[in-house]
Amino acid sequence: MPAAAVAALDLALARRAGGRLPGSHRGIGVGAGTELAQLRPYQVGDDVRMIDPAASARTGVPHVRQHVPERALTTWIVLDLSPSMAFGSTGRLKSDVAEGVTKVLSRLGSRRGGRVGIVAAGAPHPIVLPPAGGRYALGAIDRLLAAGVAPDGAPPEGLGEALVRVRSLARQPGLVIIASDLRDSGPWTRALRLLVASGQQVVAVEILDPRELELPDSGVLSLVDPETGRLVEVDTRSNRLRRAFAGAEEQRRAHLATELRRAGARHAVVRTDGDWLRDLGSHLS
Repeated sequence: MPAAAVAALDLALARRAGGRLPGSHRGIGVGAGTELAQLRPYQVGDDVRMIDPAASARTGVPHVRQHVPERALTTWIVLDLSPSMAFGSTGRLKSDVAEGVTKVLSRLGSRRGGRVGIVAAGAPHPIVLPPAGGRYALGAIDRLLAAGVAPDGAPPEGLGEALVRVRSLARQPGLVIIASDLRDSGPWTRALRLLVASGQQVVAVEILDPRELELPDSGVLSLVDPETGRLVEVDTRSNRLRRAFAGAEEQRRAHLATELRRAGARHAVVRTDGDWLRDLGSHLS
C-alpha cells in the first residue's frame, strides 16, 4: 500500500467526517476547545472560569468566551464475513480487499486520538469490537481479520442486523464504513436509512469481482452458492444464458445504487482486479 495514497486517504477521511475546521474534528455543543463559538456579556450562573479578561477590559463589562470542543472521531466499520466474500477470480478474493480496506481505515481512524469499532455482518453469531484506539484496538482487529470468513452454509447474521447494532451503539455522530459485496438478500436498506438519519456519515464500499458481472464461455460449470450450499449446473456456452446473467446483474447493481443514493450513503466501488486503494481514495475525496 503506497504511503502517499494512504496519506491522501487520511486527509479525505478527516474531511469526510469533520469538515475543514481547526483541530482534528468538530465537536458537538460548547466546551473546552480552541475554536470560538460565542463571546457575550457575563450572565448570572455562567462559569467564572470562562470570563475573557481581554474582552472584559476592553469593554468595561465582564464577558465570557465559549468554544467549540475538539473531539476524537469514532469510526465504525461494518465488515462482511459472509461466505460469498471468499470468492475471487483474479489475484485476490473479495475478502482480501475487505481486509485491506479495514486495515487502512482502522489505522487512519485511530490517529489523533480517534477510536475504531468493528461490527461483523454475515457471521454465524454476533461479533462486536467496541470502539478503542491504540495498539490494543488494532491488534484485536488484526486477529478478527486473521480468522477469515464464515464457513459455507452457516446461517449468517445479516447486514441489516449489523447496521441496527451500529445505530444502537454509536452514541454520537461519526463515520460508518461498510466493507461488503452488498449481496445480502435480507431487508437491510431500511436499517441503512435509519442509520444515516441518526447523523452518521455512511460510506458503503462495494467490493466487486469481474466474474460477478458476466459469465465467461467456459462450457458446463458446477456452481455452488456458498450461503446455502445449493449446487447448480449451467452451460456457459449459451449466449442467451450469458446475456440474461449480465442483464440481471446490471439491473441488480442499478437498483443497489438507487437505494444507496436514496438512503443518503456514499457509494464507493472497488474491484478485486483493480487498484482498490486508489479507487477508494477517489470516492472519498
